Amino acid sequence: MQNEGSLALVTGAAGWLGRRLVHTLAVRSEDAVIGELWAPRRVVGMVLSEQEGAALRSSNVAVIEGDLTRPADCARLCEGAKGATLFHTAGVIHPRRARDFFQVNVVGTRNLLQAAAAAGVRRVVVTSSNSPCGTNRGPDDVFDESSPYHPYMGYGRSKMEMELLVKEFHSRGALETVIVRPPWFYGPFQPPRQTRFFKMVRDGKGPIVGGGKNRRSMAYIDNLCQGLLLAEDREIANGQTYWIADERAYTMNEVIDTVERLLEGEFGMPCAHKRLRLPGWTAEVAMVGDGALQGLGLYQQELHVFSEMNKTIACSIDKARRELGYRPAVALEEGMRRSIAWCMAEGLLPG
Repeated sequence: MQNEGSLALVTGAAGWLGRRLVHTLAVRSEDAVIGELWAPRRVVGMVLSEQEGAALRSSNVAVIEGDLTRPADCARLCEGAKGATLFHTAGVIHPRRARDFFQVNVVGTRNLLQAAAAAGVRRVVVTSSNSPCGTNRGPDDVFDESSPYHPYMGYGRSKMEMELLVKEFHSRGALETVIVRPPWFYGPFQPPRQTRFFKMVRDGKGPIVGGGKNRRSMAYIDNLCQGLLLAEDREIANGQTYWIADERAYTMNEVIDTVERLLEGEFGMPCAHKRLRLPGWTAEVAMVGDGALQGLGLYQQELHVFSEMNKTIACSIDKARRELGYRPAVALEEGMRRSIAWCMAEGLLPG
């Protein structure tokens, strides 16, 4: 790998993806390495608070407190980082106010890119989302990198604006950039909302909206880290956008059935063997309500998530396979097995 041993900067270092990426960059072990054996790196991670950063510090990892919305904090992260790679994983997904999408995802990213360009950072690998493209037009439709923007709600619009900003910095030669679009990801270090999903499946409340045959691309966290590292390393990736996900999309029925089977069959956790089944139109009503609420500047996480539950969000990873050599090694069953095992080890299940 051409970047072995070089400095890596990581925003959102205490987040779900950030923690796993920092570990992957800084530790030379089979647990941390996907595919090739990469040497440990020096990492500087940005976190919002001292408490968040305490668990990250090690001989290879330095942590600074900072906020993307403050230009001085971004400049401090990038200080002395000439030639480094910046992995931008920070962002707001479920804020308290709709305007926070744009304050963090757009303004914060602009501050970061300006600081990186001024400091001589070599390449910025930016984590985006499926949301700039919205949802698929039909059950058999699949997004690829030529799919047009059709952002879903405030989050999708903010990520679209973020991507356009990244492309602008690249087009004027200020930075090497790569945009990585992961869909719904899963794995260790998951936030409470994902553990809540496991509990809902266990208790017979796993939501099936509209029959459950809608497909969802998902990205196991280590597959995603592999994609980010390849996006950093491959020269061809400069200026490009890549979808990074598991090998194939899964139906919602398959996702919930897999979680239930693992919880009971491998982890000895009795399950109710029921589903919370709702007609597809209920998600459409939720979508209207979500849009109206965000129009008033408000945001409600459960309403937003429910509005997507009957929709297909599926992507192709062909470009990443062809240009980056991306090979997702973990699929749904093994990824969910590892996710549940992590929850059990952390005392989060049962609960």
